[in-house]
Amino acid sequence: MPEGHTVHRLARAFGELFTGETLTVSSPQGRFAAGAAALDGHVLVASEAWGKQLFLGFADPTLLGQGTAARPDVVRWLRVHLGLYGAWTFAGDGSTAVWHAIGAPRRRIGERETVPAGPGAPECGPDDAWSPPPPRGAVRVRLVGSQAVADLTGPTACEVVTGEEKRAVEDRLGPDPIRDAAPGEGDPREEFVAAVRRSRSAVGLLLMNQDVVAGVGNIYRAESLFRARLDPMRPGRDEPAEDLRALWDDLVVLLRDGTRTGAIVTTRPEDRDGAAPAAHVVEAAPGRRRVRQNADGAPDAVPAEDAFYVYHRDGLPCRVCGTPVLLKELAGRNLYWCGVCQA
Repeated sequence: MPEGHTVHRLARAFGELFTGETLTVSSPQGRFAAGAAALDGHVLVASEAWGKQLFLGFADPTLLGQGTAARPDVVRWLRVHLGLYGAWTFAGDGSTAVWHAIGAPRRRIGERETVPAGPGAPECGPDDAWSPPPPRGAVRVRLVGSQAVADLTGPTACEVVTGEEKRAVEDRLGPDPIRDAAPGEGDPREEFVAAVRRSRSAVGLLLMNQDVVAGVGNIYRAESLFRARLDPMRPGRDEPAEDLRALWDDLVVLLRDGTRTGAIVTTRPEDRDGAAPAAHVVEAAPGRRRVRQNADGAPDAVPAEDAFYVYHRDGLPCRVCGTPVLLKELAGRNLYWCGVCQA
């Protein structure tokens, strides 16, 4: 499932590609026909993310310039949660680079590489007007602008909501480490600390609870707990508040870095294999699934095999102490940790 940094990058992509444009909205699959009809011909005026929830705001073009920004009641929101199988796929006319796909973690963590399309491509002559490629697969929603198209497939949630309904969704979510607190909102760090400390559940479970902290998924859960040297099985109420504040501060750094780069890198330079003692450097076992990153192959990018401390490194030596990384199932998800460093 895409983690919060990916959804924030999605919001930015929609903002860059479509803000201010009147969009053609359709549902090639047919399962979102009524919702698409409600948004068709409207202007994209906002694109936001809260944790793993994406919100795209649409306004009737006849109302633009009539105080729309001050009348949130006239903005309708497309709410999308990608879940395990959802993905947005993009194509463009070649005037700007677009991501090929965001989501679909069965193929890649986060985004796939940018792929410009359109004039100059084999299927399009130099003087041809651009038209979006035909939908591929079961496309729930298609958004078409003047220079790009975005197709949504396989989402867990896809619905049109009012501004009030959007706020109700956000009110149910925990604080998002990537978002800055709005004026009048409470301190997100203290909200996180209070939510963890009033629960008997293991902190490793609480970090995956979107009501406690929004946007943290399995990778950031495992890696942030290792970096904080916290036992994932310790009850939240037993964690000292100062340790939880430090954990929150580290999540802010990690997720915002992922939003900036499009890749999850949690290792400190001194702990990567290139700098580790020889006894701790072990090649991944044949057949071990490699975690692919959007930055793979980019100059100066941290190699994927050096990016994590414990995630998908079960059985390999801990980068710090050298003991084997542990793996167990916790509430249906794999949990990775070091039994020595996180004791």
